[in-house]
Amino acid sequence: MLKQLYDLLKRLLLVAHESQQNKTEIKELRQELKDLTAVVQRLAYEIHRVSENEAHEREKMALRLENELLKFERRLPLAVQTKKDKDK
Repeated sequence: MLKQLYDLLKRLLLVAHESQQNKTEIKELRQELKDLTAVVQRLAYEIHRVSENEAHEREKMALRLENELLKFERRLPLAVQTKKDKDK
């Protein structure tokens, strides 16, 4: 009878210890999850910023190209007049 009581008490203490250990691990895992969530949110924000910056860069490049094309067009000589136009 004492042996059974001893075994029961031993198991009870073991379960209490494991329960406390599990609570501690759960607390640590929740903190890790919060940290990872913050990192993911920060990365999402950074990706969004990079995407916006890239869009602005593409827009600037398109405007530069358009500007260069306009400069180039201004440098072209006027169209050669045809014989009909000369006769007028």
